[in-house]
Amino acid sequence: MRINRRAFGLAAAAAATALVLAACGQESTGTTDTADSAADDGETPVIGLVMKSLGNPYFQAMQTGAEAYDTESEDFELRAVGIQSETDIAGQVEAVNNLVAQGVDAIVIAPADSIALVAPLIEADAQGISIVNIDVKLDDDALEQAGLDIPFVGPDNVEGARQVGMVLAEDLGEGAKVAILEGIQGAANAEQRKEGFEAAVAEGGLDLVASNTANWETEQANTVFTNILGANPDIQGVMAANDSMALGALAALEASGQLGEIKVVGFDNVPEVEPYLADGSMLATLDQFGSDQAVYGIDVALDLLAGEQAEDWVKTDIELITGE
Repeated sequence: MRINRRAFGLAAAAAATALVLAACGQESTGTTDTADSAADDGETPVIGLVMKSLGNPYFQAMQTGAEAYDTESEDFELRAVGIQSETDIAGQVEAVNNLVAQGVDAIVIAPADSIALVAPLIEADAQGISIVNIDVKLDDDALEQAGLDIPFVGPDNVEGARQVGMVLAEDLGEGAKVAILEGIQGAANAEQRKEGFEAAVAEGGLDLVASNTANWETEQANTVFTNILGANPDIQGVMAANDSMALGALAALEASGQLGEIKVVGFDNVPEVEPYLADGSMLATLDQFGSDQAVYGIDVALDLLAGEQAEDWVKTDIELITGE
C-alpha cells in the first residue's frame, strides 16, 4: 500500500491555499482538459476527487492537501470538484457523472449521501473506473445490491466521537444536561458520530435532553441550538458532530451571553475553533487530518490501478485535541 509513503509537509500550503479558496468561493479545481488526454494515452492516470461542500474548512483543507500532493507527484493528474452546500446531493451526482463522461481512470469520493451516491458509481464501475470511498462510508447494503466492492479509507468516527464526548462528560460530571447537534441524518459518518456521542453520554452518566440535526451547517446549528437553549435553559453542554456546527452553537452562546458557561465539543479541528479551545469555551475537538484524507484515498486508487488489492477499510488516524 502507498499509505503514508511520503511524509511531506502540507500545513503551510494548506493554510494559505484554504484562505484563498474560502475567499474565492471556489467549487472546482484541477485540470479541466477533456478526457482525450491522460485518460486515453496510457500514461499518467487521471484521478477525479469528488468532495462535499467547499464552504466547509475541512473540505478546503482536503482539497489543498490533494492539490499539494498533485504538485509534488508525477504519478497522477488530479481533477478535483466540490459542491456548494452539504445537502447538494444532486450536484455531487452530476460531478461523478461528469468525471465518468471525461473518462478518468479513478474516482476518489467523499459522498454527501451514503446511499444516493452509489447509483452514479455503478456506471463508473461499468466503465472500468477504479473507485475509492473516503471520509464518509457508502452504505454497505446499497453497495451489495449494486454489486460494488469499494474500499473505504477513513477514520473510526464512533471512537473519535466517544473520545470527544468523554472530555465533556469528565468536565461536567454525572447528571449534567447536554445536547447533540447531528450531521445529515442517514449519512454514515453522522450516524457513527451520534453513536459515539451517545456512548459517551451513557459512560459518563450524562442527561441527553435534545439530539437534533443541523445538517453540518453553521447557520443551521446556530438556529437549532438557539431553540434548544430556549427549551432547556439549564443545559450545560453540547456535542457537535462537526466543527462547523460547533461554531454555530458557539455563536448562539455568545448571542445569549452564555459563552464559556455552557461547554462545547466538536469534530474536525478546523482552524476557526482554535480561539475557543484556547479560552476554554470549547473543550475539545477531534483531528481526523482532513488535508491528508484525499491523499490516502489517491494512494489507494493508484494501488488499484497498479493491480494491487486494497483492504475493505483502510483506517486513518485520529487525534483528540483540547485547549491544553
